[in-house]
Amino acid sequence: VQLVESGGGLVQAGGSLRLACAASGFTFDDYAIGWFRQAPGKEREGVSCSSDDNSYYSDSVKGRFTVSRDAAKRTVYLEMNNLKPDDTAVYYCAADRGGSACTLARITATLRPGAMDYWGEGTLVTVSS
Repeated sequence: VQLVESGGGLVQAGGSLRLACAASGFTFDDYAIGWFRQAPGKEREGVSCSSDDNSYYSDSVKGRFTVSRDAAKRTVYLEMNNLKPDDTAVYYCAADRGGSACTLARITATLRPGAMDYWGEGTLVTVSS
């Protein structure tokens, strides 16, 4: 199983980035894919999750971030617009077998890192003011 993030970088406040998470080694359609971020000194935060039929966004990114899936490419994208310095973090994608963690996030408004099955290595996003 492998998840590989790409697309991170340095951007000015108000700018945009698109992250990609390329998946291999498992049946893509059987998994939801979540996006998390971790800033220095802070806990890992779930920001978005995508399954075939639905998606979830944390309040901190709702209206600015958009998640999409390309099953043919086995890739999930996170389009990030109107970026703020507080968005600076390492961004990780993670796979959720069956999508239960994503479903629960839509109910509880919390995407739990401990509920995910596989993780990528992360990509750094830095937003300058």
